[in-house]
Amino acid sequence: MTFSVPTIELNDGIQIPQLGFGVFKVDPAETERIVTDALEAGYRHIDTAAIYGNEEGVGAAIAKSGIARDELFVTTKLWNDRHQKDSAHAAIDESLAKLGLEHVDLYLVHWPTPAKNDYVEAWQALIEIKELGKTRSIGVSNHQVAQLDEIIAATGVTPSVNQIELHPGFSQLELRTHHQKLGIHTEAWGPLGQGKYDLLSRGAVVAAAEAHGVTPAQVVIRWHLQIGNIVFPKSNAKERIAQNFDVFGFELTEGEVAAITLLDENNRVGSHPDDVN
Repeated sequence: MTFSVPTIELNDGIQIPQLGFGVFKVDPAETERIVTDALEAGYRHIDTAAIYGNEEGVGAAIAKSGIARDELFVTTKLWNDRHQKDSAHAAIDESLAKLGLEHVDLYLVHWPTPAKNDYVEAWQALIEIKELGKTRSIGVSNHQVAQLDEIIAATGVTPSVNQIELHPGFSQLELRTHHQKLGIHTEAWGPLGQGKYDLLSRGAVVAAAEAHGVTPAQVVIRWHLQIGNIVFPKSNAKERIAQNFDVFGFELTEGEVAAITLLDENNRVGSHPDDVN
């Protein structure tokens, strides 16, 4: 079955598929196979990062797919030790070489590393990288309210996205509200709670899954889509990859969305941005 993934227009006019496929912690040796499975399932938005060590596998899968470049949306990220301008420019060139691409569609500052206080310089470097045509859009990841305000004040350029940990147990309402105020779109990493937060057995999720004849994971992905998040679940299993893409044949009711939203317990599963330096 073929699905039409909705797109969202970012603040720079770029269209991004709302549902993508993430390769965090995907074994580099398995990445080409897994991304090939994702592309065959219908995904056209792939999210990787330099630190994942699997950009080559992503690039190999893209090259062998036969899919036109303009039908794909590829994101990668600048790692924490490359925030200085010269290093950031070298980093994007290295990522492009590994991906086998002339440009990416979205380039992100992976973490703000507040202890080093160099996230403004990293953001200035990304602005230059975009001006050079090496990425179509630029954004950040794991940035908090004060850091967003600071980089915008320093440069006059607003990120197109902020990619943050976000799932029903940690819905980040305050930060998402600030995103809306600034015109930044929210991307959700760890959208299913990364398997550590016992999300898929919660009553509101299970009840919605039973009502629609789908899996709890499909319900949570659908919740993300309906509240406006850009989301990219990950899996190494071909069947689960396809299943996570099959979320357009049903729609949660307002009551189901509200019940899942009420699961928020401010339960961060991953690292706090203040602690990643």
